[in-house]
Amino acid sequence: MNEYLLVLLFAALPALGNFAGGLLAEFVPLSRLALNLALYSAAGVVVAVVAVELIPRALEAEPAWAIVGAFVLGGAFYTAVDWGIQRLNDRFGSEGGAGQWVIFFGVSVDLFSDGIMVGTGSTVAVGLGLLLALGQVPSDVPEGFSTIANFRRGGVTRRTRLLLSAAFAVPIFLGATLGYWLMRDAPELYKLLLLTFTAGVLSTLVVEELVPEAVEEVPESPLSPLAFIGGFALFTLLSAYLEIG
Repeated sequence: MNEYLLVLLFAALPALGNFAGGLLAEFVPLSRLALNLALYSAAGVVVAVVAVELIPRALEAEPAWAIVGAFVLGGAFYTAVDWGIQRLNDRFGSEGGAGQWVIFFGVSVDLFSDGIMVGTGSTVAVGLGLLLALGQVPSDVPEGFSTIANFRRGGVTRRTRLLLSAAFAVPIFLGATLGYWLMRDAPELYKLLLLTFTAGVLSTLVVEELVPEAVEEVPESPLSPLAFIGGFALFTLLSAYLEIG
């Protein structure tokens, strides 16, 4: 099969995860504890993506300071985007549900970065692209759920909500396409720098979004750390047993 088509298939995995989360918000009322555990599990998977796959692979490149710098820039980029979205939400959130659209934009930016990572990772090794796509699914399900649930609370029609949920596939496929074609013939260092930049984005996402949102749902649960460890262990097993080339 054409390698680019494989990249699109890989990108479809997180897109389907996000859409599945939106469907859950429509038809299955999840408990607060279930959402808490899902978010902690997703955080564990994302941390494993960074710690098991991205950073060890990137640190094989030289110079090391550039790799570390890319990681820091990724975290700073996410912080800046998150700050901007919060300011827009504070300003427009109470005016006719505009805040819901600000959240929609923020999720789209996050999914675009997912696509970039999958497309770029596939240029390093096809198996790596698949593994990174699989690693995004657990975090995209609760993300899709919370976003569509927010639109539902705001009175947006079901037809519009379903269309919006499906529309989240666009930034993922766009990011995967750009990541693949821009990095396909680039030097290995550039690919690893972009992947490390994304690792910085993902790490900040865990600290600023996934864990705080999980704690907000259920402040104290003895099951939450187990869910985090389970998510980390699941991805690590996938990494250990999948041939990524």
